[in-house]
Amino acid sequence: MSTETTPAEFEEHFEPIGIESELKKSYIDYAMSVIVGRALPESRDGLKPVHRRILYGMYEGGMRAGTQHKKSAAAVGDVMKNYHPHGDGAIYDALVRMAQPWAMRYPLIDGHGNFGSVDGDPPAAMRYTEARLSRLAMELLRDIDEDTVEWTDSYDGSTTEPSVLPSRFPNLLVNGSDGIAVGMATKMAPHNLREITNAVCATIDNPDIELEELLTLVPGPDFPTGALIMGTGGIRDAYATGRGSVRMRARVEVEETTTGGERLVATELPYQVNKANLASKIADLVNNKEIEGIRDIRDESNRDGTRLVIELKRDANAQVVLNQLFKRTQLQDSFGINNVCLVNGVPRTLGLKPQIVHYIDHQVEIITRRTHYRLRKASERAHVLEGYLIALDNIDAIIDLIRNSESADAALLALQKRFGLTEVQSRAILDMQFRRLAALERLKIQEEFNELQAIIDDLKDILADESRVRAIIKDELQEISNKFGDARRSEILPGEGDLNDEDLIPREEVVVTVTEDGYIKRVAAAEYRTQKRGGRGVNSGNLKDQDVIRDLFTASSHDWILFFTSKGKVHRLKAYQIPAKSRTARGVYIANVPGLVFETDETLRTVIGVPDLSAEGVNVVFVTKLGRVKRTALTEYDSPRTSLIAINLNDGDELIDARLTHGDDDIILVTAKGQSIRFHEQDVRLMGRAAAGVKGMTLSAGDEVLSAAICEEDGYLVIVTDGGYGKRTPLENYPVQKRGGKGVLTAKLTETRGRLVAGLVAQFTQEIYIVTDRGTIIRMDVRDVRPTGRNTQGVMVMRLAEGESVASVAKVRGEDGLDEDGFGEDIDQGDSPANNENGAKVIEAPDPDDQPTE
Repeated sequence: MSTETTPAEFEEHFEPIGIESELKKSYIDYAMSVIVGRALPESRDGLKPVHRRILYGMYEGGMRAGTQHKKSAAAVGDVMKNYHPHGDGAIYDALVRMAQPWAMRYPLIDGHGNFGSVDGDPPAAMRYTEARLSRLAMELLRDIDEDTVEWTDSYDGSTTEPSVLPSRFPNLLVNGSDGIAVGMATKMAPHNLREITNAVCATIDNPDIELEELLTLVPGPDFPTGALIMGTGGIRDAYATGRGSVRMRARVEVEETTTGGERLVATELPYQVNKANLASKIADLVNNKEIEGIRDIRDESNRDGTRLVIELKRDANAQVVLNQLFKRTQLQDSFGINNVCLVNGVPRTLGLKPQIVHYIDHQVEIITRRTHYRLRKASERAHVLEGYLIALDNIDAIIDLIRNSESADAALLALQKRFGLTEVQSRAILDMQFRRLAALERLKIQEEFNELQAIIDDLKDILADESRVRAIIKDELQEISNKFGDARRSEILPGEGDLNDEDLIPREEVVVTVTEDGYIKRVAAAEYRTQKRGGRGVNSGNLKDQDVIRDLFTASSHDWILFFTSKGKVHRLKAYQIPAKSRTARGVYIANVPGLVFETDETLRTVIGVPDLSAEGVNVVFVTKLGRVKRTALTEYDSPRTSLIAINLNDGDELIDARLTHGDDDIILVTAKGQSIRFHEQDVRLMGRAAAGVKGMTLSAGDEVLSAAICEEDGYLVIVTDGGYGKRTPLENYPVQKRGGKGVLTAKLTETRGRLVAGLVAQFTQEIYIVTDRGTIIRMDVRDVRPTGRNTQGVMVMRLAEGESVASVAKVRGEDGLDEDGFGEDIDQGDSPANNENGAKVIEAPDPDDQPTE
């Protein structure tokens, strides 16, 4: 006999279903199960089911704040058995995170033992660690036994669990949340409890409060690891729409080492950054030559706090290295806020105010339900006490009634019938002890009854007045805030954190010095104080034997520094990229400065500071040793390349000087034999970068151009010889000529006064530096240099030691210079010519008023 099913019979027992509709239905069911049952937090208590079950399970299991710590395995076992039918690993991981102070702004679990580390180290097994609820976590469960929340059956129906916790503080905003569901995710930032409390109270007082006012109360997230928050744009977006990005930056300090170097010390890291992985990433970047200037990395963190130390090379610029680390590592990171949570079981994206409003609505329900519960309990107790009072008023009759009744049930019915008592009152009378018949006991019952009547009236008033409900919410939340609140950890700074190197460098006046042997350094101008003419000066550097300072230049730390070389090339750097050293330091060899590389036969001639290479109307005038000049627009040198051809030179010629002009300037050249010529820059037409220039001055045999300067109104030409003699002559004494001439005599040179080493233009109110070949420097006012005519010898401006000579002269930037007190080291001019106690080389100068001028 055949048992095969015919098509007709198949159709009678089964209904065909399309696979597409089945897949769609099954996927939606699965997705909603994950969204509601696992991944997204509830808007009211800020908890996912697993966290809620852990907290309630520990509460029921006696692992409450103030009790003895118990094994974490006990909590995990109870939760898995009664409420959460998933693996113990998932439950323990959730428990551990709630105990980690670097993960939770306000931990909800008080852990004892190894609960992992910020380096990503795993916690010890649950059989080794111990836990209990934190005191703040108890506020999440407070009033849960007073019918404040709804209850649902557990997964097997053996018990019930709360569908939401009372959450007497806004846990969702305070501790934030992370989760990945099906087709959506959530990432909510933690905040400061005090700030959120103030925002909730302000919203209760003014339900129409605007976001701008809330932002004054809650300026931004407050991460458990502290660090810095860069800018408020992303915060505003997140609070307005529920989505935004917050730029976080480590708190890093620059420390000086005992050897004179520098180190970077990170004491606070961005939220959720693994410190060990961060250190490893930095090491990889250093090993791959992607970041220069780091020589060592070590982790000195301990229980007192984070301390990630980055040792720098001696020539490294700490701020530049730090900026590179911000750009390429998680020392600067972003926290993408995505405020997705469950509202009435439906995922929604909420801004700051909607989150606060939903929390307030939840608390209104909690207080209302609690009040109803307390009113019911008070009414029930008052009802019993009322029965007691009736019984005490009729005690003899009641005793006789009970004595004559056949049974307790009969007595129960008789009490109800004769005295009009309810069953509850009658049972309470039957259960009453004889000691309650005493006079004092009767008085206590009456007092308790009266108190309950007052409580009942107050509870009814609360239910009738919603403003009282909201006032209770405020008072109780403020109480929690005062008890558990703390100061903000994350500091909010202006700016969005998209910085380049300059943004991290303070703007300050600096002095750049370059020696003949190629040592370069940057020193804050404040380290040089103003002195009178003839002063002794301070040491500007411990130079090597036979080395002399050949260039000294003042600029802003953010200026472009253009290095013009003898080969007619120009190299450029930012001033802050030049290594910073102390006033007495030798400096760094120029070949070790990144981006500043010269050929073997190429020497530095001129240094110019330029705030903006793209400035229109600014020109560069070049002067060569053989008297050729060239004028080129500054914009020709605005190139991404760090090295360019500045001027093409003829055989045997070298670049001597380069100066900035603005289209209507006069140029004055000074030669080694004391000749000078002044001509207008328009006499030199504009040329391209590769041009060789035109004749600027006709030189006598053996003469060469020494320096060039731009003439200034009411200015003086200051010249100094290597013997320490100098003078200033008004520029009006120098006639304007056509370029190409021999010029006029500007100094009468003698063997005793020395050869001419410098000629520069300065104002009466300006200051100059005079530097010797032994590294001694003096800063003095131009007004202290005696004014004389062109054909004169000058007076002594600096007393030199035997064998010492002036090497170079430079003008202090600015019109007024510093005042006499100046800044930096103050050296008493009455000391002996030997090195003073500060180690500065000094020289004396006689009163030059007695010196002959011609």
